Amino acid sequence: MKKEMPSVTVKLAFPLWKGVLAVLSGAIIWFTPPPAGLEANAWHMFAIFAATIFAIILKVLPMGAVTMIALIVSALTEVTPLAAKGDKVGALSGFANSTIWLIGIAMFISRAVIKTGLGKRVALWFIARCGSSMLGVAWGLALSDLVLGPGIPSASARGGGIMYPITQSIATAYNSEPGPTARRAGAFLMICVSQIDAIVCTMFLTAMAGNPLIAELARSQGVEINWTTWFLGAIVPGIAALILLPLVVYLIYPPQLKKTPEIPEIARQQLKSMGPMSLAEKILALDFVLLILLWTVGDIVFSIPATLSAFIGLAILLIANIMSWKNIVEEHSAWDTMFWFAVLVMMANALNKYGMISWISDGIVGYIGHFDWTTVFLVLVLVYFYTRYFFASAMAHISAMYLAFLAVAISVGTPPLFAALVLGYTSNLSMGLTQYAGGPGPALFGSGYNTTGQWWGVSFAVSLASLAIWLLLGGAWMKVLHFW
Repeated sequence: MKKEMPSVTVKLAFPLWKGVLAVLSGAIIWFTPPPAGLEANAWHMFAIFAATIFAIILKVLPMGAVTMIALIVSALTEVTPLAAKGDKVGALSGFANSTIWLIGIAMFISRAVIKTGLGKRVALWFIARCGSSMLGVAWGLALSDLVLGPGIPSASARGGGIMYPITQSIATAYNSEPGPTARRAGAFLMICVSQIDAIVCTMFLTAMAGNPLIAELARSQGVEINWTTWFLGAIVPGIAALILLPLVVYLIYPPQLKKTPEIPEIARQQLKSMGPMSLAEKILALDFVLLILLWTVGDIVFSIPATLSAFIGLAILLIANIMSWKNIVEEHSAWDTMFWFAVLVMMANALNKYGMISWISDGIVGYIGHFDWTTVFLVLVLVYFYTRYFFASAMAHISAMYLAFLAVAISVGTPPLFAALVLGYTSNLSMGLTQYAGGPGPALFGSGYNTTGQWWGVSFAVSLASLAIWLLLGGAWMKVLHFW
């Protein structure tokens, strides 16, 4: 008897109105003549980018599918051909970005942390000391990130490679998984870590790779920034932000689990019942120590890139059979995150190279030069901060906009050191706006605990509190330091 093949129902994978709205949002921009001074490529890239972001917000399809369609449209229209051609960005160029691979490998390593039980052991250690409340857990994570910050010059390596696995393990220890139990703990903690990492990046010149670039760009405008100057300006608003912003997240996006007075003792008992560390845990712990050394000493002294260090760490786990190749292949969330983030990086780079971002910046700045410097500078900071929505790379954002905004700020009378530091701090704080803005966001969002709407909504509210802390308290503190 002939075996019947299962039938497949063919229908749209999304509500038709969502798809129509997403396409229309891009089509309206595409078929509108480009403004004066802007090339067609830049305008068309902006149309594709706007439609992509709109489709992601509407949840037309999973983010990976949306970005794949955007890549296809961009390549078919030759806005970004598959391979770089002339002055055009290659559609597949994002996949060669080392940060993409660093994020992916961090997610692979985080799986090993869970698989071996080391993640549970570390999570219980944190819970035993800070676990009497969920807010206490957030502050414990903030303290950990703060200690690591000065010596790890990579937001992705620190937040994605170290803090993310620990956060994942803490959420799991609280029986919080993506889905129905996400709001129990994991959803709150993932957004907290994203905001905490952005703050720590802001506090030290060596905490994020883009900070030395900021210092170099400031020097071209006659402003000298060294490690001590950067740290002194950031220490007071930074500590205040690490204390207050987790509280803000707690108030507007509270975890279902709040008071847990019995958890610390339970955690200590579970640690005792786990017994001594296994050989696999010890190897993994040593691997983490090696990664930290490579991400600090190896990068600074021997110029070993952070992504290469991550590959070395992953190779050790493969050789020791702590992770198998099958484990890596089956880590679907990592591969999905790497795909959509690579496409967003490509589009952001194209917007930058084709002149769209500089055109937006020039247009806005041109309207505000006749106001007093405090008003102009406030507008510049707000514009600089929120244009981060258009960027999937901290380095691209800094390279495209920092120097122009600093030059305008100085030209209208803003004290140079104050302007350079505040714009530099803003470059880092804005990483917390979206899941693709840089740092550990893609890994944390890729864990599946939060929807795009939740991430963007909470992060926008937190950004208002963050700007208030850094502009008001930070401004007053820098006045005391005679920075302005």
